Amino acid sequence: MTTTDTTATTADPVLEVADLTVQFPSEEGLVQAVRGVNYELRRGEVLGIVGESGSGKSVTSLAVMGLLAANARVSGSVRFGDTELLGADDKKLSKVRGKNIAMVFQDPMTSLNPVYTIGDQIAETILAHNDISKDAARERAVELLELVRIPNPRQRVKAYPHELSGGMRQRVVIAIAMANEPDVIIADEPTTALDVTVQAQILEALRTAQQETGAAMVLITHDLGVIAGQADRVLVMYAGKVVESGTADQVFYTPRMPYTLGLLGSLPRLDVKADRLNPISGSPPSVVNMPPGCPFSPRCPLAEDVCEAEEPALEPGSDPAHEAACHFAHRVEGHEPADFFRPRTEDPLPAGTNEGEATT
Repeated sequence: MTTTDTTATTADPVLEVADLTVQFPSEEGLVQAVRGVNYELRRGEVLGIVGESGSGKSVTSLAVMGLLAANARVSGSVRFGDTELLGADDKKLSKVRGKNIAMVFQDPMTSLNPVYTIGDQIAETILAHNDISKDAARERAVELLELVRIPNPRQRVKAYPHELSGGMRQRVVIAIAMANEPDVIIADEPTTALDVTVQAQILEALRTAQQETGAAMVLITHDLGVIAGQADRVLVMYAGKVVESGTADQVFYTPRMPYTLGLLGSLPRLDVKADRLNPISGSPPSVVNMPPGCPFSPRCPLAEDVCEAEEPALEPGSDPAHEAACHFAHRVEGHEPADFFRPRTEDPLPAGTNEGEATT
């Protein structure tokens, strides 16, 4: 795990998210996409936000950027320094986006314009926030491509997005994000569509972007393996809510929430010998008209009657910095995923299915 610099932990937050709630009306009812998320981010710090699809990770960050659909009902507070971003008009947000807070999206092809060259798109971002010449902006674009390790950058600035590989396009998007040396970089699932080798290159490019700009970073992913060695602190989200929060070491080595333990059991690790993975059975719940109780209880091996009646609050354990939303967090401490979650190969076979058919 990375070690947070002491200056990052003592400095004032560059970004503060307080009681952030996002709801969307639908035909089925009210979609509670984000439910009371809180976090602070300091300069130079990396915050990892993890959870399955639909847990509210991306919606949280889109709310921070002011990029949600018009029908979204957003409440709470998002402060960048002394500036309140929630409820700000587009003119005010446009001065912050790209300059102070930059975002790297999951699919670079939706971020890059196919009819403009790579160099033009990087230069456009620079010119939007700086009073410099086009030639100077173009030269800065070459420097940025070199920083994210794109070969032959002086030739690549003339290329169009379709002429680059997926990994190179993602590095271009990272170059755009770091173009104006922002205070915060939000990376939303930046490695999802990439193979393991290219994934490592993209994570290295993100580290370069952070080191060059000194920015704080929010790294969003469904894969705990991606943030291993990257994040200083981790938020684990489930059904729109933070269910565990702590340092990377605390979340990886001493989890206090069954869901976190289940995620770790689904992750291959080099430091732990295991014959089989131990995935979480079932699917995430619908966040439409949610019933009372803990949303994870239908999938939780520790669930009891109180779990179905009352949703637990996010509370600290012996270390105030390590919080978990579980009635039985004390039972989780010190256990391995295999203690609660069975390997998938041990699930009973469907009726009428022989072992050979089940292994195809």
